[in-house]
Amino acid sequence: MPAAPRDATPFDAVLLIGFGGPTCRADIRPFLQNVLRGRRVPPARIEEVAHHYELFDGCSPLTAITRRQASGLRERLAAGGPDLPVFVGMRNWHPFLDDTLAEMAAAGIERALGIVLAAHHSYSSCGQYRQNVAQARRTLRETGAADVEVLFAPGWHAHEGFVEANARQIRVALGDLSEDARRSARIVFTAHSIPQAMAAASRYEVELRETAGLVAERLRTDDWTLVYQSRSGRPADPWLGPDVCDYLRAAHGRGLRAAVIAPIGFVADHIEVLYDLDTEAAEVCRTLGLPMRRAAAVNDHPAFIDMLADVTRSVCSRVRGGRPLPMVPAVSPARLEPAPPAR
Repeated sequence: MPAAPRDATPFDAVLLIGFGGPTCRADIRPFLQNVLRGRRVPPARIEEVAHHYELFDGCSPLTAITRRQASGLRERLAAGGPDLPVFVGMRNWHPFLDDTLAEMAAAGIERALGIVLAAHHSYSSCGQYRQNVAQARRTLRETGAADVEVLFAPGWHAHEGFVEANARQIRVALGDLSEDARRSARIVFTAHSIPQAMAAASRYEVELRETAGLVAERLRTDDWTLVYQSRSGRPADPWLGPDVCDYLRAAHGRGLRAAVIAPIGFVADHIEVLYDLDTEAAEVCRTLGLPMRRAAAVNDHPAFIDMLADVTRSVCSRVRGGRPLPMVPAVSPARLEPAPPAR
């Protein structure tokens, strides 16, 4: 795969960077070992999370969705330029970042635009991925292969395409409710909980609320809230809340009549969405008699793929014009326990 001429674009390729996920039962525990590497997690907790995967036969949709996102972006760029190859690299499972960068180096790629598939900035959602890319580049150099420079795209949590894709997915979910429930439905946005100390050192909460507000405005509603899911770590440690299930119980007691749960903090329907929302939260709503529908994540919605293409073109134009990319403040992992997502 020949690299694009540097005079045509400042990049030779695009690298989509994701979390990764197992594809069968045999992958579950090796995958979780990668997710939890360097952390002291009780075996009982690991088995609890492994059981979540077993409910879905060990297959997370994440990798397949990410490949569809990459394929859609590749098609958009081929049609409207710049005509760049698109690679996928994961931090916790195949295709691993190390392997993807080695493949890129062998293909003659010298500089790539990196897009982390997480819209809202914190150490665990974005900063850790940048560290993983840096480590993969070091590994590449240690093997004697040519380095692949990776420049990262700026944030896109408020991008028109991301907002539109979320709004359209929510409209579909609203349409599945009865007319009466639809009129009274509250939009319950969810995102992965993180330790409050980590949140205080980042723009995570601010960006989540900005996205949610823009999506609600697009839907012409002010009846929405932001809650969290997938809390982990030590029970005594403060994490962002309220938890989605706790919120649904309390809000129902205060008169909530219907809800659409929208996983705005994720860009793919993966195990955390399938288990935490489609299984646990759905059971809470059934028990309460609360009408609920879950909106799909943006996945490979055309508006989201258009956004990825627009981000790519904007960065290419900016770098070609000699303007540096904005710096994202580094977040130190010191004393912070990254959330171990079960995707």
